[in-house]
Amino acid sequence: MDLATRRRRRSLFLLFLLPGLSISSWVTRTPDIRDALGASTGQMGLILFGLSVGSMLGILSSGALVARYGTRPVVGLGTVLVVVSLVTIGMGTLSGAAPVVTLGLALFGAGMGSGEVALNVEGAEIERITGRAVLPALHGFFSLGTAIGATLGIVCTATRLPVQWHLLAVASVAAVILIGAFGGIPAGVGRREAAGPGTADGGAGAASPVWRDTRLLLIGGVVLAMALAEGAANDWLPLLMVDGHGLDASLGSVMYAGFAAAMATGRFSGTVLVNRFGRATVMRASAVSGAAGLALVIFAGNPVLAGCAVLLWGLGASLGFPLALSAAGESGPNPAARVSLASIIGYTAFLVGPPGLGFLGEHYGLRGAMVVVLVCVIGAIFLAPAVGSRPGPRDGERAGGDGDAAVPQAVPETAAQDIPEAGEAAGGRRPAP
Repeated sequence: MDLATRRRRRSLFLLFLLPGLSISSWVTRTPDIRDALGASTGQMGLILFGLSVGSMLGILSSGALVARYGTRPVVGLGTVLVVVSLVTIGMGTLSGAAPVVTLGLALFGAGMGSGEVALNVEGAEIERITGRAVLPALHGFFSLGTAIGATLGIVCTATRLPVQWHLLAVASVAAVILIGAFGGIPAGVGRREAAGPGTADGGAGAASPVWRDTRLLLIGGVVLAMALAEGAANDWLPLLMVDGHGLDASLGSVMYAGFAAAMATGRFSGTVLVNRFGRATVMRASAVSGAAGLALVIFAGNPVLAGCAVLLWGLGASLGFPLALSAAGESGPNPAARVSLASIIGYTAFLVGPPGLGFLGEHYGLRGAMVVVLVCVIGAIFLAPAVGSRPGPRDGERAGGDGDAAVPQAVPETAAQDIPEAGEAAGGRRPAP
C-alpha cells in the first residue's frame, strides 16, 4: 500500500469517527435538552423529526452530488453541516427554542446523510485498491467515536456542564479533525464522466433488475432491521433508561456509552469472526444477541439486568450494516447499484425510523415502542441466510465460507456508478453506520 493510500485510509478513519463523536454528544444530552425545552416524549419525537427530514434530503441528494462533483466536496460539505449543527443545537437549548434545536437536527441529518454516503464510496474504492476489507473497520471507527462522545457526555452530564458549552467544544474538536483529515481525500473519485445514461453499470436500465432480485430484497430486510436497532439506541437509549427504568441522567449516559463500546468491539472483531464462522452464521448470532438484549431492556423489571442487556443489544447491532452491505455487493451483477439500494434502506432506517418511535412512546411508553424494533430484529434472525456468500468463490474472494469478508473484485473502477441518481428506479444507494 503506497503512502497516498495509507494517508487516504487514515483520513477516512478520522472522518468516520467524527460523526460518531458528534451524534453521541447530543444524544447523551437528550434528557437535559428535553428538560431545557420542557418537551414531552411526543414533542421530542416531533423535534427529532427534523433529523428525519434533513436525513432524507441528504440521502436523496447525495447520489447526484457525488456523480457530478465527486466524493471530496460532498464529504467536506456534509461534515461542515455536522459541525454547524452542533452549535445550532446548543444555541437552541440555551434559548429554550425547540424550532432551533429542530433546525440543528435537520442540519445534522442532511450532513450525515450525504457525507456518510460519500465516505462509504471512498471506503469501497479503498477496498478495490487494496483488495482488503475496510468497511467494517471504518464503521468501527464510527462506533469508537460514539463511545468517546458518550464518555464525554457522561462527564459533562455528571458535572452539569451546560449543553451549549459541551456541544461547542465538540464542534471545535470536530472542525480540527475535518481540517486535518480532509486533505487526504483525493479529488475526482465518484464523478460520473465516462458512463452514459444507458450503460450496463450506471444507467437506469441496469437499475430495474436490482429491484427484482429476491435475495437482494431479503438482504435489504436485514439491513433495515439491524440499522433500526442501532438508530433506535442512538436516538432513545438515554431517555429509555431514564424514563423506562428510573435511572438518573448520568447513568442513562453510562448505558449509552456501554452500548457504543459494545458496537465498537463487535465491529473491530467482526472480520475475525466472519473469517472463522462465516457471514450468515455471524449475522444470525448478531440478530439473536440483539433480540435478546432488546427483550430484556423492554421486559426486565430489574434496571441492573436491563443495563447489562444493553451490551447484548450493542453487540447484536454492530455487524448488521457492514455485513449486509458486503453481501449486497456480491449478490449479483451491477454490485454498485446493489450496494446503493441496501445502503439507502439502511440509512433510512437508521436516521428516519427512530424518530417515529417517539410518537409510539407517547402512547405506550418508550419500552413499549421498542417492541417494534424487537420484532424487526427477530425477523432478521430468519433472514440471516440471505447474507451468505453465493455458491462457489468469486474472483477476488477467498474460498471456504459463506461469510468470507474478502472484497469482491466486481467493485467498479469509479464509485460514481455505485450511486444511481436520486429518482432513478433503483432509488438508492447508501453507505453504512
